[in-house]
Amino acid sequence: MNTMPLNLPHEDTANPAPLLFDVLRKQIRAKRFSLRTEKAYVLWAERLIRFHPKLHPKEMGAKEVEAFLAHIDSTIGFSLSTQQQALAALAFLYREVLGMDLPGLDTLPRPKKPQRIPVFLTPQEVETIFAHLEEKHHLPARLLYGTGMRLMECVRLRVKDVDFDTQEIFLHDTKGNLDRVVPLPLSLLPALREQAQQASRLWQEDRRQNIPGVFVPPELEREDPNLGEEWDWFWVFPSPSLSTEPRTGHTHRPPRHEQSLQRAIRRAMTKAGISQYASTNTLRHSFAMEYLRSGYDIHSLRKLLGHADVYATKLYTRLLEAGGNPAA
Repeated sequence: MNTMPLNLPHEDTANPAPLLFDVLRKQIRAKRFSLRTEKAYVLWAERLIRFHPKLHPKEMGAKEVEAFLAHIDSTIGFSLSTQQQALAALAFLYREVLGMDLPGLDTLPRPKKPQRIPVFLTPQEVETIFAHLEEKHHLPARLLYGTGMRLMECVRLRVKDVDFDTQEIFLHDTKGNLDRVVPLPLSLLPALREQAQQASRLWQEDRRQNIPGVFVPPELEREDPNLGEEWDWFWVFPSPSLSTEPRTGHTHRPPRHEQSLQRAIRRAMTKAGISQYASTNTLRHSFAMEYLRSGYDIHSLRKLLGHADVYATKLYTRLLEAGGNPAA
């Protein structure tokens, strides 16, 4: 363990300095990062400190960080996403918590993400998969295919974000902090109304049992502590079981876990005899390809998919022009 007290520099000797990890967690939450990101960033900070037990992070430079990353790579191996996460976590530690730029951080080798060609399915293949899906997974899977939503955007959909009158779905704080609107397919309206009714019954039962409300952004909860108990903020796809929020210790109703749908899609593919690898994201890719085939332009598709720029969207046009699916 580190032999030095992991406190931040502090001029007021009458009051103890805050602990580094407490401030790290506070800053992560202020940025509204997910719990998964919080755990990862704290873990990388702990690993760095354990690797250099005699040095405080403020005393380290690019040399120490590079040695640490090389050690991790040689012992457990580094995937591209892990490298990116480690560098992002350490950059956050230094800039947001220690208030400094890590000397030499910008000169460290940066992993480059290879360009992936989207894998898509034909409409017939998609319908074959749906035919082998358990009933409870039908609607979210069809929403992914019918709207181009990302998996987490779908499972975290709230009642207030579905407008049955205008037949639109509003997506907030998505990847890249972008808000967008996607059309609600007419064919899914009856099923989505039924799902909302089922969710309403569960919400009413939670209210009768005085179960704390669902998670809402902390800044909104500070303004209205009861906001999470309101029907509009309830999940469209609530989990059948309760969970404990690690940050607050409160028991609440979470949305349905994303892995449930991911695993169901893989099982359905196996049963359908489709050999190529696909995931929930493949339904999003398939939506994009069908959208372009229907004659819509790439800029409209970019807005529907929530891409920050048109470059990522152009992958679909190039694949369409090539006339084939690389995974087929």
